[in-house]
Amino acid sequence: MLDDFAMRAALAGLGVALAAAPLGCFVVWRRMAYFGDATSHAALLGVALALATDLPVVGGVLLVALMMALIISTLTERNVSTDALLGVLAHSALALGLVAVSLIPGQRVDLSAYLFGDILAVRQVDLAIIWIGAALVGGLMVWRWQALLTATLNPDLAVASGGHPKREQLVLTLALAVTVAVAIKVVGALLIAAMLVIPAAAARPFARTPEVMAICAVLIGGFSALGGLAGSFAFDTPTGPSIVTVAAAVFALSAAISPLLRRR
Repeated sequence: MLDDFAMRAALAGLGVALAAAPLGCFVVWRRMAYFGDATSHAALLGVALALATDLPVVGGVLLVALMMALIISTLTERNVSTDALLGVLAHSALALGLVAVSLIPGQRVDLSAYLFGDILAVRQVDLAIIWIGAALVGGLMVWRWQALLTATLNPDLAVASGGHPKREQLVLTLALAVTVAVAIKVVGALLIAAMLVIPAAAARPFARTPEVMAICAVLIGGFSALGGLAGSFAFDTPTGPSIVTVAAAVFALSAAISPLLRRR
């Protein structure tokens, strides 16, 4: 079964949806969309690091994404304007990554595969890495769910009950770095943030509890991955952007029917 590249692509898309959707709920609740964008843009620096040092691409991306997330978390605690900081770091990381890749001697790199993903080229080893990463992120979300939720909705209550909001922020940072590392092969550095935010935002009108919203986000992310893959085959379009397009269409439908759901 895994010898069929279409099956591998479908499983890879589902793995990314499983990792990104629950994490995306916290990104939406905490209004961290630009935070995810900056971390994902740093993935290109990780690609350059991996190519220059013969590291696995996932290892280089994970290292740089984690460093970027920690830098952002540290600087936002020093009274630096968050919007300006994220804007500077997001675009600077992307530009530095592109420049660094172009300066690596003896390497001919298909940047479009890293920018927009190349899900159809997923190998069995890539599939294993994606699902291991998805399992790690999913397990981390389940393990820390209540603590993360309390720290997100009411940090003061979290402190009063013995929690540590900064520690939960670090957990989210780690999960975000892992998700970026495993998703770059599927949707690319420019579209990872979209797969974090759009399924979660589309799920919000259908959910009355945080847990239901996370489950709906996983279902929407999985549908977007399979629908985008099918649309790519049918219309000969780029697969990564096709996946995000399907997710955006689901969000548009969700936004259109949300007034009806609120009336009920």
